[in-house]
Amino acid sequence: MERLSKNKDYLSIVVPAYRAEKSIVDSLSQIRLAADGINYKYEIICVVDGKVDKTFEVASKYAKKHSKTIHVYGYKNNLGKGHAVRYGMSKCRGNIVGFIDAGLDINPSGLQMLLMHFKWYQADAIIGSKRHPASYVEYPWQRKIMSYGYQYIVKVLFGLNIKDTQVGMKFFRKSLVDDTLDRLLVKAFAFDVELLAVANSLGYTRIFEAPVELKMDFGASTIATKGFVKTSLKMFWDTLAVYYRLKILHYYSSTNKANWIHSGYKE
Repeated sequence: MERLSKNKDYLSIVVPAYRAEKSIVDSLSQIRLAADGINYKYEIICVVDGKVDKTFEVASKYAKKHSKTIHVYGYKNNLGKGHAVRYGMSKCRGNIVGFIDAGLDINPSGLQMLLMHFKWYQADAIIGSKRHPASYVEYPWQRKIMSYGYQYIVKVLFGLNIKDTQVGMKFFRKSLVDDTLDRLLVKAFAFDVELLAVANSLGYTRIFEAPVELKMDFGASTIATKGFVKTSLKMFWDTLAVYYRLKILHYYSSTNKANWIHSGYKE
């Protein structure tokens, strides 16, 4: 595959992490190596979602060796992946902003392909997809059934022409992030759907999918530590709440700006 030509784009990669003290160095290292190979100026912003173990200390020690490109932030309480990503995005300086989940369920080498799709499609957003025909995925059949069911619900509720909203590798134009960030409320795993649905409602309709390599490892997954069923049910209710705010309350509308909860992505 050809390396992306040198350009003036600045890539900001947010890496949300929770209870990842054993894997965070490997995650940051692999993401850094992937970013080194694409000829983009870049920054990696690791956000430790709750200082409940040694993840912050381990990540900070590694970041000191790569201080020009890796920055680590953290806060005391575990507030959810969505909160961590929004917090990280609020620190970003790039004109292309996105996130890659820690844990390496997703192969970071797919970053190059993702960004090539971003350029090809002149996209507002490019998202990794398990259901892209070129994707290579290994994950339990229970998760497959739940994933198909959830994506059907998302399509019915929001009309998004997307086959998979939940892969933890997504990148956006900075203008999209700037327009949506203050409107968002979801702090957990339905954050992806809220961001995409709100962006689509604001006219950012050039949302495309790209292939990924995904091998689901429950041992490394932060979802597994909280309980997959409990997390899935919470995500379902959060998704219904997004629909209610978007379609019934019109909460995300610019005319409702005075009522947005601007502190939603702070510590």
